[in-house]
Amino acid sequence: MFYIKNNMCNLTLCVLLFLTCSCSPLSSCPAQCLCETTVVNCVSQDLRSIPQPLPENITALNINGNDIRNLNNESFPRPLEHLTHLYVSGSQVEELDSMVFKNLPSLRLVDLSNNRISQFSVEALPQDNKIEVLNLSKSLYNHSYIGVFADLFKHSLPKVSHLDLSNNDLVLLPEGIFAGLSDLTVLDLRNNSLVTIRNDTFWNRALKELDLRDNALKVLPNVTLEELSSIPDLRVRLAGNPWRCDCNIEDMLIWLAKHEFVVDSFNLTCSGPARLKNVPLLTLIQSQLSCWSNAGDAMDRVLEPSYVFLGMVLALIGVIFLLVLYLNRKGIKGWMYNIRDACRDHMEGYHYRYEINSDPRLANLSLNSDV
Repeated sequence: MFYIKNNMCNLTLCVLLFLTCSCSPLSSCPAQCLCETTVVNCVSQDLRSIPQPLPENITALNINGNDIRNLNNESFPRPLEHLTHLYVSGSQVEELDSMVFKNLPSLRLVDLSNNRISQFSVEALPQDNKIEVLNLSKSLYNHSYIGVFADLFKHSLPKVSHLDLSNNDLVLLPEGIFAGLSDLTVLDLRNNSLVTIRNDTFWNRALKELDLRDNALKVLPNVTLEELSSIPDLRVRLAGNPWRCDCNIEDMLIWLAKHEFVVDSFNLTCSGPARLKNVPLLTLIQSQLSCWSNAGDAMDRVLEPSYVFLGMVLALIGVIFLLVLYLNRKGIKGWMYNIRDACRDHMEGYHYRYEINSDPRLANLSLNSDV
C-alpha cells in the first residue's frame, strides 16, 4: 500500500512538473512591454527600435504604433526560432535593410501596414522564408515606390498566399509584379487609384480572391477579361469603380452576364454619361450604349483638346511678348522719355495760351507783338 502511494505521488509530481514546463511564461520580458504566455505586446510605447532582449520562446511580437523608422540586422540580433507573427503597423517604418529577418526562420505573418516605406531590400528576407500572409496596406511612402515591392515579390516571397496592397494610391501596376507569387490565393487591391489592368497581371492560377473595389477603373480590357475567366474558382469584387457606360463597355457587360464569379456584379453602376449615372450595369441594353452620350458631350470631347491647344498658344505668345520687352528695354525706356518730353512741351503750350487768354493785358501785349 505504501509502495502504491509512493508511486502515485511521484506520478503526480511528474505531471505537475510537465505542466509547469509546458505552460511556463516567457523567460524574460523587455521593458515597456507586456508579456503573456509566448506573446509580447509593446504597443504605442514610443519605441525607436525593437525592444531587447526578446525571449527565446516568443511566438508573437506586437510593436504597433511606435516610431521605428529603420529595421536592420540589429533589430533581431539573435535567432528566434518560434516567432511566427510580427506586427509593426503604424510605426513610421521607412526602410527595411538587408538580412533584417534572417534570424526569424519561422515567420508566417508580417504586418507592415500604415507605414511610409521607401526602401525594402530584396535581401531583407532569407530565400527559404515561410511567410504566408503579408499586410502592406497603406504602407508605401507614395505610389511611385511600387517598384520597391515589385522586386520583392519577384524574388523573395516564394510561399506568400495572402497579400494586402490596399490604400496605397496605386495608379498602375508594374508588368509582371505578381509573377513570382505562384502560391498567391488572396490579393487585396482595394481603395487605390488603378486606371487599368495590364496584360498578364493576374496570371496566377492559384488565385481565389481578387478585390479591386474603389479604384479608378472605367472598363476592363478584353485581354484582362479573358485572363480572369481562365482562373478556376476565382472570386472578384469590382464595386466602387467609375464605370463609363458607352460602346467600349459592351464586351465587359457580356462577360458579366456570362460569368458568376464577380460576387458584387449587382452593385456595379455607371458613373457616366450623365443620362446613365447610377444605372446598374446588369440592367443596360445595347441600344443605351453609344460612343457619344449626346451632342453636348460629343462637342465637349471635340473642343477639349482645342481649349488646351489655345491655352498653350496664348501662354507662348505671352512669353514671347515679355521676352521682346526685356530685350528692348533700353529702347522702350528712351521711347517713354521722348513721349514724356513731348507731352510736357505740349502741355506747357496749352498752359501759356491759357494764361494769355485769361489776362487782357497779356492778350494786348501778345497782339502788339504780333503786329
